[in-house]
Amino acid sequence: MATTYKPKNILITGAAGFIASHVCNRLIRNYPEYNIVVLDKLDYCSNLKNLLPSRSSPNFKFIKGDIGSADLVNFILLTESIDTIMHFAAQTHVDNSFGNSFEFTKNNIYGTHVLLEACKVTGQIRRFIHVSTDEVYGETEEDAVDGNHEASQLLPTNPYSATKAGAEMLVMAYGRSYGLPVITTRGNNVYGPNQFPEKLIPKFILLAMEGKPLPIHGDGSNVRSYLYCEDVAEAFEVILHKGEVGHVYNIGTKRERRVIDVAKEICSLFSMNPDTHIKYVENRPFNDQRYFLDDEKLKVLGWAERTTWEEGLKKTMEWYVKNPDWWGDVSGALLPHPRMLMVPGIERQFDGPDASDSISTFTVDKSNQSPNVVPASRNDPPAQKSALKFLIYGRTGWIGGLLGKICEKQNIPFEYGRGRLENRSQLLADIQSSKPTHVFNAAGVTGRPNVDWCETHKPETIRANVVGTLTLADVCREHGLLLMNYATGCIFEYNEAHPIRSGIGFKEEDTPNFIGSFYSKTKAMVEELLKEYDNVCTLRVRMPISSDLSNPRNFITKITRYEKVVDIPNSMTILDELLPISVEMAKRNCRGIWNFTNPGVVSHNEILEMYKKYMDPSFKWSNFTLEEQAKVIVAPRSNNEMDASKLKNEFPELLSIKDSLVKYVFEPNKKTSA
Repeated sequence: MATTYKPKNILITGAAGFIASHVCNRLIRNYPEYNIVVLDKLDYCSNLKNLLPSRSSPNFKFIKGDIGSADLVNFILLTESIDTIMHFAAQTHVDNSFGNSFEFTKNNIYGTHVLLEACKVTGQIRRFIHVSTDEVYGETEEDAVDGNHEASQLLPTNPYSATKAGAEMLVMAYGRSYGLPVITTRGNNVYGPNQFPEKLIPKFILLAMEGKPLPIHGDGSNVRSYLYCEDVAEAFEVILHKGEVGHVYNIGTKRERRVIDVAKEICSLFSMNPDTHIKYVENRPFNDQRYFLDDEKLKVLGWAERTTWEEGLKKTMEWYVKNPDWWGDVSGALLPHPRMLMVPGIERQFDGPDASDSISTFTVDKSNQSPNVVPASRNDPPAQKSALKFLIYGRTGWIGGLLGKICEKQNIPFEYGRGRLENRSQLLADIQSSKPTHVFNAAGVTGRPNVDWCETHKPETIRANVVGTLTLADVCREHGLLLMNYATGCIFEYNEAHPIRSGIGFKEEDTPNFIGSFYSKTKAMVEELLKEYDNVCTLRVRMPISSDLSNPRNFITKITRYEKVVDIPNSMTILDELLPISVEMAKRNCRGIWNFTNPGVVSHNEILEMYKKYMDPSFKWSNFTLEEQAKVIVAPRSNNEMDASKLKNEFPELLSIKDSLVKYVFEPNKKTSA
């Protein structure tokens, strides 16, 4: 066995993440003579709060930056005299890798290659510890008694594990070709405090805290081995000091559990009935049945698992109960298949400066052991980059134009798409050039000047409303992007189960029942097909109204210009209030179908009474019946009430339709016209 290794200056990549933060905090706590430098780009699953125990220590320094920046990595190795690297930084969530595998290649393979090349060039590294995963071995046979040992064949089965296996090959090659002193670890699943809740155990705990069902992929028979985070941190402490160069070490446990059993145990901790609080959902594309490791080699170095499963799960549960807001809004992570969280450009905010890709743009302040990289002296410090960028389709449309104004007001970078929705290559070009975090679809055909146009232009309507929308959804899914799709609620009509003026509205899960217009047929058709895309948020807009009473598309503007109107209560959408909410829904990674209307209904006459009161006391109108209306229009119109309770629960401040009309439409215009 090799003699005990003593590092001086350690670079830990990805240490604002889950496992690495526990390792960093442990080393800072136990070895004050070691200088620890942390490099992390603060991706969505990183959090500086994970490093709070270390940040006040004089031997700790944090640098915000990307391991993919060769200049930055070389600069850090030289200026900090790094002799040891513990490389944790990686994209790790398997579901995400099915949606955006290129990001995994970029981070896990290219990032590792940059580090290795920097080590070769500087020639000063005495240890390079590469953190890999048990998933590189592939699936273990269900009846296998012996686990995979360190010399077992690598047979990865998903894009994530394939990139980790690829990175391992590079590490091994640099060890053999250039004599780099490398050590590789392959670990089982880890759980404990601070873990981002896209992972199974924290996700189940947070859902249980809210009394929500726990989603099980497939039948839940998949078996996993779980290690408590502090035991894993100790394993890395042992490998750092006692691990032999050129060797691989499994970090594992023989204690296995089925996913369904984990769910049941968490239900038990929260006194929940598993029969009613466990929900079986669609399995992911390939879900390995079992991972099983032989961990004897690490035990020879003196490591042993200390924390029992029951003790570790209880500690983890208690931590999340005490720290429910540690990660902020994680509603998107709690979905059964939360792949859309991992999109290019999404980074957590950092309360310090950013290390640019170019070493000429920053210096390291050593005068007072500052833990941050600070910018070089400039007259104007650079503005912080936005974590969002929107790509909006429908520039010439009413909603699309308003979205651009909202982005400008909120300082959200955005671009309008140039491609036609039905042209896949043009959409791909838009996404590649703009690199958005979210896509908004406010394009489509509603009719010129109204839906009657669609009755005589059916191919054009299908091309825009069905083919175009589906193509955009598919391209977005391929690139791991959430699509906010403005749809319509004009796919329902009052019926026996939903009588007029009954207060019983159509819900999101109800089947569309209005086929009176071809426009509505296409919108109902595409909505049904979009259910197969888990990256789409469908917003059912109805009879949109805004404070701009000069806009001919405004429902109020329309009916004030009609000679006669019907008088039927309907659900409606006040854009001034609801469009900013749609932007917030994008930030929260909401998806699925939403009735995007203000709660309640309002009739044509009630709106015109308000118009008369606030805008024109002399205004007059007359009514006619639906039968009379049918004589002057080509296609029947949808009339319905929609249940907006789902939206109201998500946004409790949402006003009722009548209150919103007064606040956002009539009061502002009354003041303007006064």
